[in-house]
Amino acid sequence: MKLPGTTFLLAAAVTVSAASLPGSGHAADILPSAPAAPSAYTLTAPFEMVYHWNRLDWNFNDPAMKQEFESKQYWKTAIPAGVKVDSQGRYYVSVPRWYPGIPAIMNRIVMKEGKPLLEPFPSWEMNRAGDPDKLQSVLGYEIDDQNRIWMLDQGHIASQPSQPGSQKLVVWDLTENRLIDSVPIPEHIASYTTSFLNDLVVDNRNGFVYITDSGNGSKDSPVAAGLVVYDMKTKSFRRVLHQHYSTQDFPGFRFSIMGKPVFQDRPMKTGADGIALSADRRTLYYSPLSARNLYAIDTALLRDFDTPMEKIEQSVTALGSKGTNTDGMHADNQGNVWYTMLEDQGIGRYSREGKFQPFVSDDRMLWVDGVAFDQKGSLIFNSNRLHELRGNQETVDWTHPYNLVIWKAYAGPGVKSYLYAK
Repeated sequence: MKLPGTTFLLAAAVTVSAASLPGSGHAADILPSAPAAPSAYTLTAPFEMVYHWNRLDWNFNDPAMKQEFESKQYWKTAIPAGVKVDSQGRYYVSVPRWYPGIPAIMNRIVMKEGKPLLEPFPSWEMNRAGDPDKLQSVLGYEIDDQNRIWMLDQGHIASQPSQPGSQKLVVWDLTENRLIDSVPIPEHIASYTTSFLNDLVVDNRNGFVYITDSGNGSKDSPVAAGLVVYDMKTKSFRRVLHQHYSTQDFPGFRFSIMGKPVFQDRPMKTGADGIALSADRRTLYYSPLSARNLYAIDTALLRDFDTPMEKIEQSVTALGSKGTNTDGMHADNQGNVWYTMLEDQGIGRYSREGKFQPFVSDDRMLWVDGVAFDQKGSLIFNSNRLHELRGNQETVDWTHPYNLVIWKAYAGPGVKSYLYAK
């Protein structure tokens, strides 16, 4: 039986040791008792932890690399950003190189001696830093219905300008384990200094990819945010809605997580971030991180590279406030859009009827970042305390077993990613 105003747990409570060693993690733990959810939520979905860590660790094959990773405490800035599950049930995690010393940015989770470790994907070599032909800093990626992984390489390492050729769209065949394509994103499409290529969705039906560029603006200038459209057939890009109100941060935007202000000394300035593609491929949804509104546009306008910019800008629809700002988003095959709730610690849903609804919430879901689906009707999402790990680390207890968590919540029978809509 579930009590109103509480989160419902999929399993009973167990005790978790507080003496977690550095680098330790756990898989498929049963959850301890959860704190009460915000009183506004009278229903939340069953959920569980799939993996959790006090901090990340890798399955190193080089003892010297591991020793440097430990001695220089590079693990303190290793932040799991996006999570996906392939058709075989294998979990992938991106760890962008926002700071020095990140061993690998694309990874699969492997179990070793009972602990979840990160195994570089597709190889250590493909994750070599400093080589623009390799993966440099991936945040957003997608695994499509043809068992291909589309990786959006930001190019930037530790906030430095991208090298020519380093920001790119990389496509890998998971079935044959081979590179399909690597397409550089030109500087006139995404600036080597002011872009922040964030996330993407894939439309194999029409042959397009849609990308959010959050921008990397200064305190005194508008964020250089916008959307990027990629035509698979011509291998060409087009930038649209550059510094449009719908892709921009809301001026002076401030928000709090669990009552603690994020970036106390300044407003957060992050433009278009979360992105989702409708099941019928006709509508693109997106949302700035530093705002609460959800926006939409007809993809037919974006697929035609001859559509005038003015017409595109006039065709944006504001769908209303989610009541929270959002990082990741994902659409399902039923006509719903799922979004992370940064201010409310969980996942919300924009229904096909046009209603914003909370879906799951828990006080341990601190900065829910990425969201995806498995093949069994469940949402997969991760929380990573990004506001603390990229901000004030003095508040981080590195022995806490739930600093970094991958969660699973059942969405319903037959619910899958938009990619599997018929």
